Amino acid sequence: MTRLRRTLLLVNPNARRGGESLEPIIEQFGRGGLQITTETFDALPELARDIMRLRNSHDQIVICGGDGSVSAAAFAVMESGLPMGILPMGTANDLARTLAIPTELDEAADVIIRGKQRAIDVGSVNGHAFFNVASIGLSSELAQKLDSGLKRRFGKLSYAVAAFKVLVSASRFRARITESDHTRIVRTYQIAIGNGVHYGGGNVIQESAAIDDGHLDLYSLEMKSLWKLAFMLPAFRSGRHGAYKEVRTARGVEFKIETRREMPVNTDGEIVTSTPADFKVHPRAVSVFVP
Repeated sequence: MTRLRRTLLLVNPNARRGGESLEPIIEQFGRGGLQITTETFDALPELARDIMRLRNSHDQIVICGGDGSVSAAAFAVMESGLPMGILPMGTANDLARTLAIPTELDEAADVIIRGKQRAIDVGSVNGHAFFNVASIGLSSELAQKLDSGLKRRFGKLSYAVAAFKVLVSASRFRARITESDHTRIVRTYQIAIGNGVHYGGGNVIQESAAIDDGHLDLYSLEMKSLWKLAFMLPAFRSGRHGAYKEVRTARGVEFKIETRREMPVNTDGEIVTSTPADFKVHPRAVSVFVP
């Protein structure tokens, strides 16, 4: 007799689709041989505590939420040693996009039931994990303006609404970028460091980026005026923005970013820390269920 896979289902009710009933999915899991324990969390720090408290009585973890929820679970999942499934219930769901996990919940549940796993990298900044991207500048300001009400009302369009608010008042800042023993002083609108492939609702951090390549990909927007950014948008969708002379790029395993004034750092849509910021990659640190 096949033993049921004991599954810890962690649900973020504040995610964009967090109000949807999961009863059909739980029934689907049961038919697929999964025994479900459901826990709901109202704040992201609760997520890691639930994983550490219940890890020894489960065989796998499933996160029901957006990119911020999945990243908040990353270090606890790493420590547990358990594989992780994703039911994408957020706004952008960029990690699911990177891993080709369907956004339809029944299809995503089938991926978990089938059980194929892929080991992927985790990025970190000042001890906070991220799967997609961490950034300083425009995206951090965007994250602060993207409240849950705006996301629920406009969905993916909320990014464009909030971006307009940010761009009209944006200004460059001075930063020191250190990678190994190389240091650059730059004036930039944004520094982004990617661990995965997709971010910001489908942009690509770098054309050749992969979430299991053991590297981080950095870019810095160093144009004098943001008007040119409008012409560059298609390149950001394909990851070819590094071809522009105004965009500095680098690839490495560790970066340090320092700024004259303390600036917030956004990881996968959440403000979690501030500069000075130390970034590193943790190669193939988490196993995720994938198609």
